[in-house]
This record gives sequence, C-alpha cells and structure tokens, in this order.
Amino acid sequence: MSTKIRLKRMGSKKRPFYRIVVADSRAPRDGRFIESLGTYNPLTTPKTVNFDEEAVMAWLQKGAQPSDTVRNLLQQGGVMKKFHEAKYTK
Repeated sequence: MSTKIRLKRMGSKKRPFYRIVVADSRAPRDGRFIESLGTYNPLTTPKTVNFDEEAVMAWLQKGAQPSDTVRNLLQQGGVMKKFHEAKYTK
C-alpha cells in the first residue's frame, strides 16, 4: 500500500481550510484517511501551518511520500531538513 501525506480540503465554498493527513494514494482527496497530522489555513495573514512534527517524521521514515504542496510546507517548517539529516547521517 502506497501512502501519501497530502491536504484534505475542509471549510465552506470560497473559504478553504486544509488538514494535513496520511492517506492511501488510491483514496479520494477528501475521502478516507489513516491519520491526521495537522492543519493549514491559507486565509490568515500570515498563513498558519500547524503539524505534529514527530508524527510526520515517523510517517516519512515508514515511506510515506508528501505531495508537492505538503513538501513545501514541511520545508518551511524545517522538517524535511531534519528528515534528510537523519536519513543520511548513519
């Protein structure tokens, strides 16, 4: 089973709010997910991103692939750098 870390759209029309979730790659965008890792709100100034760093690192180590948008959010939070260092400093 291939897992992805991606955004699940919530909120009403023209007022998007996203949850960062781990889901099977075959599941629909807003469908079934395995675990919720955080939130992303693009409407606030500045944009707010909250996530459980330990849970994200655990899923990355298990082989979950982040989507392009989630990868950018994790890079801004410094998680991808920590994951890269942990992976290649053995």
